[in-house]
Amino acid sequence: QVQLVESGGGLVQAGGSLRLSCAASGRTFSIRAMGWFRQAPGKEREFVAGFTWSGGTTSYADSFKGRFTISGDNAKNTVYLQMNSLKPEDTAVYYCAAKSAVFARYDYWGQGTQVTVSS
Repeated sequence: QVQLVESGGGLVQAGGSLRLSCAASGRTFSIRAMGWFRQAPGKEREFVAGFTWSGGTTSYADSFKGRFTISGDNAKNTVYLQMNSLKPEDTAVYYCAAKSAVFARYDYWGQGTQVTVSS
């Protein structure tokens, strides 16, 4: 099993920045990729960004390119999501996820961290 713990959420004013962290523990050797998703009130969960441990390949949903950056620290089994130029519509619960194969569905999910952007 893999456990994921997110941190770094909070309240920020529009235009501000936050950095989310997701620390993995347990059978971390089985993880091939990790990602960030978010779910705003009344909306479906959506993909934000992904990170592949082998080679550090990143991917983003189009709406986040240029504002959000995903990165990883292999030694700490941690991925980060740097969020800049935040907007009120970025308010959501942000979830970290991990998977055992790059082209598979995400197997493991964190509990989520709340990000609130005030106008």
